[in-house]
Amino acid sequence: MAVGDVMSELEPEQIVRLEEDGSAVVLLDQRRLPDEVVEVRCATAGDVADAIREMVVRGAPAIGIAAAYGLALAALRGDDLAEAERGLAASRPTAVNLPWALARMRDDPTPERARTLHEEEVDRCRRMAAHAADLFQPGTKALTHCNAGGLATGGYGSAVGALRTAAERGLLDRVLVDETRPLLQGARLTAWELERAGIPHAVIADSAAGSLMARGEVDLVITGADRIAANGDTANKIGTYSLAVLAAHHGIPFYVVAPTSTLDRETPQGSGIPIEERDPAELTSRFPARNPAFDVTPASLIAAIVTENGVHRPRYEESLA
Repeated sequence: MAVGDVMSELEPEQIVRLEEDGSAVVLLDQRRLPDEVVEVRCATAGDVADAIREMVVRGAPAIGIAAAYGLALAALRGDDLAEAERGLAASRPTAVNLPWALARMRDDPTPERARTLHEEEVDRCRRMAAHAADLFQPGTKALTHCNAGGLATGGYGSAVGALRTAAERGLLDRVLVDETRPLLQGARLTAWELERAGIPHAVIADSAAGSLMARGEVDLVITGADRIAANGDTANKIGTYSLAVLAAHHGIPFYVVAPTSTLDRETPQGSGIPIEERDPAELTSRFPARNPAFDVTPASLIAAIVTENGVHRPRYEESLA
């Protein structure tokens, strides 16, 4: 596969892979999309941690997969595995998939184990997408936030996977894509994935969502998640909470689609989820700024959480258990 080839579906190894000879972890540079399709080679686990921190790769399942490959790379190199794991675990704090994947690799830090973990995550996406598509009606007008496609999950996608499956079933009219400031993961990445899949869509300013809901242009809101607490409170890209409040006001169902690797049963509620604060320079080069990367949507605003195991309804303490 040559970098830059246009395909209707991103193959998992195009997004993140460990080279067959074990020389490097290779990542599709998501900072450069959609204008350039460029790969980044990581020769050490430290390079992988830097790539996660700098958002070369992003999205909760995808960074877990990248970290798994990073630990396998460290084992192949004969590096200190405890040190490599600490560096990878510290790269981004909010997504629980990162420590989950590292824990899965700890007793068997091999390329085979990492590739199996990757395959399992893609399989989860396809299964949850099939469940989530059952929530769509013919002619559904959907709105999504940030990027929960193959780029974010290592293949196929969670919320965007649901949109793809719904489109394949003839249930989807079109998708409104929040731009998702400040790094524009919606306008750059989700729109790019939907374009490749041939799904009708339009990018909107984040601040336009409420008015479009009021005009009847949204039937459901569907997003991914970076961490789901035991009670169903859900951390996702900043701006998700606002969308959930708007959806509740307009009587529109708000759905979360995420693999069980995103569930954090050790955290009882959303207030215990660590929220990453990123560099204020992402917002402004002149003025003081606050730049939280995530917010927490209360379970009371979520109509359903969809995992590979099915559609879960409140009470989430019971249905997700």
